Amino acid sequence: MKTPIFTGSGLAMITPMNADGSVNYAEIDRILEDQLANHTDAILSCGTTGEASTLEDEEHLQVIKHVVKRVNGRVPVIAGTGSNNTAHAVMMSKGAADLGADALLVVTPYYNKTSQAGLIASYTAVADATELPVIMYNVPSRTGVNIAPETAYALSAHPKINAIKEASGNISQVAQIAALCGDDLNIYSGNDDQIVPLLALGGKGVLSVAAHVAPQQIHDICQLWFDGKPAESAALQLQLLELCNVLFCDVNPIPVKAAMNLLGYQAGPCRLPLVAPSETNLEKVRSALEKYGLLGE
Repeated sequence: MKTPIFTGSGLAMITPMNADGSVNYAEIDRILEDQLANHTDAILSCGTTGEASTLEDEEHLQVIKHVVKRVNGRVPVIAGTGSNNTAHAVMMSKGAADLGADALLVVTPYYNKTSQAGLIASYTAVADATELPVIMYNVPSRTGVNIAPETAYALSAHPKINAIKEASGNISQVAQIAALCGDDLNIYSGNDDQIVPLLALGGKGVLSVAAHVAPQQIHDICQLWFDGKPAESAALQLQLLELCNVLFCDVNPIPVKAAMNLLGYQAGPCRLPLVAPSETNLEKVRSALEKYGLLGE
């Protein structure tokens, strides 16, 4: 049995930017303190939502270093270190380990993609590179490659491959992974609208975008489930469904950064090629925040 890196709600954290596009480290601190005050159970730094693909290596590692130092052991810090270049993923993983990260999130290689055999070889190389537990990140809508259940099973035999963040949206696939891997692979939801279904299949929690604006509620969805209150957990999942969906009305993290800016955080702009939301989508975000009582009059 592999001990979960965390249980509950992990924030897939944005990287706040200044107006000139540089990283806003002061706002990282503010977001972290607000999240921890609202019982977020883990922090993911420099994942997809953190715009890792447009961070230079030096600043990518600097953001991880800053988050690790600020969190100071209060919850696990997971560092996004994946790449479509396995050697680069290994280098970034070693860097994150040296900076004190508690775990690694490694996305499947994108663009060049690779075969299932290539996934096994690539993940094995990254897992062998450090002593940190690895969360595989399966998000085929972005990467163009899917981790098949049989591949997840093969990789679950590696002592350092601890978990999978499943964002395929395919509940049947998640069920097959759970059936094959059992306690040898922890499962986290990568979709805020599917937290309860994955918990029902033995999942340990979620790496969440919606937790930016509803940290306590996303934590509570998980905690209610763990406390043996599945009906209450499901009811809260359904209550938050519209909010979760509106945060993906445009390419992530465009909507959630817009939401954070509306809520008074200095989330700033996204880096190109991502651009500001359309007025239509911005209004969707504003309306949802108002509906859920998150935005003052």
